Amino acid sequence: MCDGSRCDVTRNAVLEAVLLTLRYAPCMDDLRYITEPKVLKHLLEQTRELNFSMASEPLVGSLLRSLAASKPGGRLLELGTGTGISAAWILDGMSDDATLVSVDNDAAVQDVARRALGNDRRLTVVTQDGTAFLKKQTAASFDFVFADAMPGKYEGTELALSLVKPGGIFVIDDMLPQPNWPEGHAAKVPVLIDLVAKDKRFETTPISWASGVVVAVRKLE
Repeated sequence: MCDGSRCDVTRNAVLEAVLLTLRYAPCMDDLRYITEPKVLKHLLEQTRELNFSMASEPLVGSLLRSLAASKPGGRLLELGTGTGISAAWILDGMSDDATLVSVDNDAAVQDVARRALGNDRRLTVVTQDGTAFLKKQTAASFDFVFADAMPGKYEGTELALSLVKPGGIFVIDDMLPQPNWPEGHAAKVPVLIDLVAKDKRFETTPISWASGVVVAVRKLE
């Protein structure tokens, strides 16, 4: 409880905060300053033609680009090529001497990415089951891992996490409800977030934004 004067102070502070939010909100338009990769329009057209509904949204793409830019000369991994939309964002942020390996088991969908992005010498596209790929990799061999498929996300999560170098970044998206989730999938999401967040090797931040993102940075040993 508070007396009249204290309540007035509280109300005034809240009102001032609301007015400031309304005044500066346009400056925080999430899409306002995002410049899309040149190839993105073509990839989106191809994605729509295939009725492929699992592509990352622009906000997530922009975040991936920024994170990729933090790893100059790095070795990056994407699990779930899809039609190459996320790969386009990641490549757009990468330095000239960085490399990206993108893995998917759907050759037909992945072919869109091959045709649109295949001339980029920094990119290696692998058509293989993601879990099988993970099992063949060396621990702590990637500076950045984006898990956007069942493998590395809901299957073989520990394998994917183990590939991240100290100081490296692990990212998952689609942690908020999505229209293409199959029945029963929603129950798996909090389990996954809990698994990553409780891993003592990582500093983890779940972000309830865009499609729902978790960013985990592996601590230096």
